Amino acid sequence: MNTKRFLVAALRGSAVALLIAASAAPGAQPAAAGHGHGAGALTLKLDEGKKWETDPPLRQGMLSIRDAMAADHAAIGAGKESAAQYQALAKRLDEQVAYIVGNCKLKPEADANLHLVLADIIAGAEMMKGKNASQRRDGASKVIRALQTYPDYFNHPGWRAVD
Repeated sequence: MNTKRFLVAALRGSAVALLIAASAAPGAQPAAAGHGHGAGALTLKLDEGKKWETDPPLRQGMLSIRDAMAADHAAIGAGKESAAQYQALAKRLDEQVAYIVGNCKLKPEADANLHLVLADIIAGAEMMKGKNASQRRDGASKVIRALQTYPDYFNHPGWRAVD
């Protein structure tokens, strides 16, 4: 099984499995490995001072993540999001990350940077599955921060922040 198919399968089962698989892969960098492009960046960086180009699957997946977070943002902010709602939201995020990993075709350097953003979304989704309310809310905040960081490094025309 190639690395990409393995990671997509891992994402479908559990975001934690992806993080473990990525960090355990020979030569992989923590949280930046993913599509099997070797060592990745440990901090986000621009493409020689410019934002990385995106492709339609990446834009579609990120918009779906953004829209899912925006739909629940008011309830999260008001402390009214239930544990079940957090679970459902985390599942939607996991599905979109799996879609992105399985379908986007970025150059290796852009891909390595994208995986840093996705790692924060995955970690936030895992936190949203937690048993305590403050952990779930912290997870949502982590995803929101990743969505705020994404347009600083990736060219996504029409991107708007979660309000």
